[in-house]
Amino acid sequence: MSDSKQNSLLKAPAALIDIGVNLTSDRFHGKHSEIIEQALEANVLTQIVTGTSLSSSEEALKLCEQFPEQLRSTVGIHPHDASEFTSQTPMNLKDLLQHPLCVAVGETGLDFNRNFSTPQEQEKAFEAQLELAIEFQKPLFMHERDAFERQHEILKSYRDHIADGVIHCFTGSQKALFGYLDLDLYIGITGWVCDERRGTDLQELVHNIPADRLMIETDAPYLLPRNMDKKPKDRTNRPAFLPWVLKEMSQHMKLSELDLAHKTSDNARRFFRLPDSFSPANEVANDPVSDFYRL
Repeated sequence: MSDSKQNSLLKAPAALIDIGVNLTSDRFHGKHSEIIEQALEANVLTQIVTGTSLSSSEEALKLCEQFPEQLRSTVGIHPHDASEFTSQTPMNLKDLLQHPLCVAVGETGLDFNRNFSTPQEQEKAFEAQLELAIEFQKPLFMHERDAFERQHEILKSYRDHIADGVIHCFTGSQKALFGYLDLDLYIGITGWVCDERRGTDLQELVHNIPADRLMIETDAPYLLPRNMDKKPKDRTNRPAFLPWVLKEMSQHMKLSELDLAHKTSDNARRFFRLPDSFSPANEVANDPVSDFYRL
């Protein structure tokens, strides 16, 4: 077993749903069974695998087929890859969006911080995926970095027709938070909130997020929670570490970890339209892992 497995796990008080896991990352190659097993031990029973390109979306769906009791996925083109968006891309995405284990369009949005693709390319790809979300009536899993004004403007013009949307890995300003909440969007919080160096502004903001609009995620293998008692030597974040995000959020939201676990999981089940088998009501009283541990 890997070094990550040897770390003492923090077990969540109720079933958690990790809404953003980059399980197709090379850092997880050949480790998927181990990662899912470890997550189950920490009471992270469900993971939403993030699709960021056509190839990663296809790979994510294959993983979901391999582990249908634990995984669902998004399908989309990340703004970093928007330059690869062609006239054929929407048709390719449509094929993937019809897969029964696909639960959202994304990861899509705008990133004017690095501009790996030009703003014009990003906006074109974003609007095309907004149209797909409307056509398929699937929720949106969205990225945004240093692009709030433009992303908010675009979203506002489409909002009446969109089924739902979440701004994943939110690290923005109070203005951005309130702007997205005004559009009745969900907010995804990662281990960024656990960072005593970069996350202090976010720590002061999160109490403004209504409990029925909050979801939590690891964005694994990135953003390892810095509040962990013992961190893995490889510094790789895993879905099993989501309870540390829950723990930190509980302190700033002034809600118990149990209440917050129930609220965020309920929100995720509703948002992604997950089946009843993903409900805590199906947990075994003294062994919440066993009913889902079908690797």
